[in-house]
Amino acid sequence: MSTTDSAPGLERPLRADAARNRELILQTARKCFAERGISVTLNDIAHEAGVGVGTVYRRFADKDSLIEALLATKFEALNDAAARAAEEIDPREALRVYLMGVFEFRARDRALADAIVRAGTSRPSIVQERDRLEAQVTEIIHRAEQAGVVRVGFDYRDLPLLTTMLGAVADATRDTDPYAWRRYAQVLIDGVMPPAAPERLSGTPLGREALERAMRPTT
Repeated sequence: MSTTDSAPGLERPLRADAARNRELILQTARKCFAERGISVTLNDIAHEAGVGVGTVYRRFADKDSLIEALLATKFEALNDAAARAAEEIDPREALRVYLMGVFEFRARDRALADAIVRAGTSRPSIVQERDRLEAQVTEIIHRAEQAGVVRVGFDYRDLPLLTTMLGAVADATRDTDPYAWRRYAQVLIDGVMPPAAPERLSGTPLGREALERAMRPTT
């Protein structure tokens, strides 16, 4: 028996078919959570992926373990967005690029807010990624403060609620006008960083029928 076979705590590499199934499950879960939110079940994911429920449970003991596996990729994407924004020379543009990036991420992904909330109780590597994101974005905001282009008192901790506000618009208008959220993202960004001169809002307001559909409570 080899050392790898006998040593406790060492995981054998997944067979090729098992590795493919795991990646398929992750991709399907990412899509389902983004489109329908965190209420999606493992059975739903198995059906959508075209695999047996037992296959899902062999890879992930429960939904929480699957969500945790996806958390790492979400924070990686957010940290990448922050790093790209930080490369902007103009402090105002750096903050605008990050805000628009995270708003767009939330507009596509209904599960983003829940994922961020869950990060605090996740494994240390994910908590570390969350803390790295906070440090990166705080520095972007600090640069904007130093340049005098952001409202005094704006803080990294304001972002989850701003993102939730934008997400509510995106969710309500997704079927009517999938890009309506951009208009209201501009309103939020201008609230955080008032422009020197008024700028025209992007897009147009929803028509009466579309607005009524968007505002109608979901069942």
